[in-house]
Amino acid sequence: MYLLLKAIHIFGFVAWFGGLFFIVRIFVYHTEAFDHDEPKGSILQKEYQQIEQRVFKIICRPAMILTWLCGLGMIVLNGWEWFSINYWLHAKLGLLILLSWYTDHCRIITKKLIDGPTGFSSFQFRLWNELPTILLLSIVLLAVFKNSLNYWKAALGVVLFGLAIFAIAKLYKNYREKTQITQ
Repeated sequence: MYLLLKAIHIFGFVAWFGGLFFIVRIFVYHTEAFDHDEPKGSILQKEYQQIEQRVFKIICRPAMILTWLCGLGMIVLNGWEWFSINYWLHAKLGLLILLSWYTDHCRIITKKLIDGPTGFSSFQFRLWNELPTILLLSIVLLAVFKNSLNYWKAALGVVLFGLAIFAIAKLYKNYREKTQITQ
């Protein structure tokens, strides 16, 4: 039973992250659609709204629930004593709570985009799309290294990784702006 729960748990979190990466990328395109002339802008906005709603309802939310249920099932099978001494799992659960908040916030953004621009630029949504990447790295490090993980070194590595992602995104933004001007 444990291995079945673990397999479904892995399947669930892969789908969850896939859905999150996809939905926020659609937020980027949806935000850019507000800048298009009519009727193209309205057509794109309507299409992106449908995609966002479907991705959230069909992928993100069910995968999140499946991941949580199977993960909690594995904890129950391992028992309270095992849970109490595995501090890596406490940290992982904290990150999963943050990821669940992020997921629910994406649903809020989906609803706000129906009414018009949210006030976030497409670049800000591109950065928002990197948060699950940072959470995924942190969760994987915890799951693989468990209690042998040096939390300070891991945290420093994750922060440096996050800064590198930001720097690359900023360079790419500058490149896009520069190539748009010359076209």
